[in-house]
Amino acid sequence: MFLDEIGDLPPPVQVKLLRFLQEKRIQRVGGRQEIEIEARVLAATHVDLAKALEAGRFREDLYYRLAVVACKLPPLRERGDDIILLAKDFLKRFGAQNERDGLAFSPRAIQVITEHPWSGNVRELQNRIQRGVIMADGQWITEEDLELTSPVPSASPGGSNGASAAAGLKEARERLEREMVLLAMERNDGNVSAAAKELGISRPTFYELMNKPGVSKES
Repeated sequence: MFLDEIGDLPPPVQVKLLRFLQEKRIQRVGGRQEIEIEARVLAATHVDLAKALEAGRFREDLYYRLAVVACKLPPLRERGDDIILLAKDFLKRFGAQNERDGLAFSPRAIQVITEHPWSGNVRELQNRIQRGVIMADGQWITEEDLELTSPVPSASPGGSNGASAAAGLKEARERLEREMVLLAMERNDGNVSAAAKELGISRPTFYELMNKPGVSKES
């Protein structure tokens, strides 16, 4: 039996749950007889139960009934490469549901997914990916489709003419490409095929990016 958000239970319900855990008996709604059942209970919560105990919001006897084996899961933002693995799994799932199996994350989308703080943890990630699958126009899911944005390196000020602005944008794009290639190589221990797959590009395209100034397999 899985009990989610156990820390949000109101006191009257905590009493009923404690009685069930002690006596292992339930009574159906509208029923008159108690039924003995055997169940293993798994509970989860976002609440710090130790602080809830001190504040009197959670019963101490219920806490010790539940916390026989306690596991603390780190927030999504502290789980490194797990974020990308989960994002790709959600992409595969929602892509199949919406008959869009060919979708992939753009390099920029992968960057913002990695950098986002994910205060809503896995539920927020799931919601963003589902939205991206629905909103994507074409093969690539962008940061706009996910409604995730982070600052893009700005072009160096060089006047108001169009040539200077274009040069600044080109430099910013090339700098971002270098960073994405190096990060992908680092996360995949120098494996070109795996790095190219993560970025959603072909091996030849990945080699072209590697051969640009400032990028090399050795670096």
